[in-house]
Amino acid sequence: MALTLTALSVLGATPAHAELRLCNKTESQVGVAIGYREEADWVTEGWWNLPANSCETLVAGSLVSRFYYIYAVDYDQFGEWGGRAFMCTREKEFTIRGIEDCVARGFERTGFFEIDTGEQASWTVQLTEPVQGGTGGQ
Repeated sequence: MALTLTALSVLGATPAHAELRLCNKTESQVGVAIGYREEADWVTEGWWNLPANSCETLVAGSLVSRFYYIYAVDYDQFGEWGGRAFMCTREKEFTIRGIEDCVARGFERTGFFEIDTGEQASWTVQLTEPVQGGTGGQ
């Protein structure tokens, strides 16, 4: 079951509110992992557990990268939001450096979807239920 990523919206970029936020607009609890470039290395982090209809800040402060990567799983409906950018994850809380040889290093290889912030200082991602017959993301 694929779920839908419906909207990316730019927030007003003020220093007090600069951040990358993710809003779970579903009726399910959702687990979220993020991937991003930090200096010369890729980093993945997880899990944020978001109750139904809630938001969470994934990156506090002004965004320093244009591209971020998200993977989310619906704990109640067993769906996921994923993509073609493969990075390392694990079932328990994690911070992993590097995206090569995930399985050989004892991690899972997971497909993340890309977020292009357009170099904005703030960005919000909204995860929603799939539309009837829909399986992809926007």
